[in-house]
Amino acid sequence: MNTMKEILDAYATGSLPKARFIDEMYAFHSTLFQYAQRLPQTDISRIEIKDGEICMTIRGMDIKMLPTAQDKRDILLEIINFGGHEREELTMVERLVPDGACLLDIGANVGWYALWLARKKPSLTIHSFEPIPKTFARLAQHVALNGLDEQVKTYPFGFSDVNETLTFYFAPECSMNASSRNVADRADIERIDCRVMPLDEFMADKPFSVDFLKCDVEGAELFVYRGGLKTLAEHKPIVFSEMLRKWASKFDYHPNEIIALFKELGYGCFALAGQQLRRFAFMDEGTLETNFFFLHHERHADLIKALVAV
Repeated sequence: MNTMKEILDAYATGSLPKARFIDEMYAFHSTLFQYAQRLPQTDISRIEIKDGEICMTIRGMDIKMLPTAQDKRDILLEIINFGGHEREELTMVERLVPDGACLLDIGANVGWYALWLARKKPSLTIHSFEPIPKTFARLAQHVALNGLDEQVKTYPFGFSDVNETLTFYFAPECSMNASSRNVADRADIERIDCRVMPLDEFMADKPFSVDFLKCDVEGAELFVYRGGLKTLAEHKPIVFSEMLRKWASKFDYHPNEIIALFKELGYGCFALAGQQLRRFAFMDEGTLETNFFFLHHERHADLIKALVAV
């Protein structure tokens, strides 16, 4: 018997003696105490088990999130596994995003960055985009659960260099790898039709300017930027981007093409160096970093001077 329900059913039907029933149930109960011992070493301060639901609270942030049962890479489980998630990146983003700024969160997933930044800086306006319907539903649920509907706007679509419906590939047990290419190379992966559009089209009639843009779309980042060249050139936002060779190869390009695109727009590429940034010119097979910052040489000159290690 592998599940609690099977054990309970076996005891209810009389096929499992009481003493063995207690022993087998304790194997589940003991996990509660193991979690209590683990939490102080993580960024999760509380786990609440309600009727049919688990809710976790992020330490010191009053952010509540709901883990997804099928997803072994759920952000909350990642935090329990590894203690935290992209702590250095979050700290740097906080330093780079000015109060009152407008932020675009492209590839928001369930809202980790949006929720964190909204709590840290209540004057921010955040627009979060997530094309996968199941993931978008959890994103919207998290925003509502934390009372952030006025500050964080959610949109059920993504960005590319075209305006059309694309096939996305989605594995419920690893939702963070959802992409418009089958990056997991799985034959059993779910296929979902999702809407995408160019960023420039979205911004064409918007009354706000973009100060910061986060983009994490599992390999399709280059196409997001190609579809937003006008926005990037006019608004000159700070850009925080994931770039992985293995994901980019699924889209037949190399991350250095992203670096070259931003260079044409007057940007430099930077990687984290502890609490500072360091200039990053070229990705090769020895590159370990996966998250990068693009700052415009003129608009962000003061930040470059203050944060870039000499």
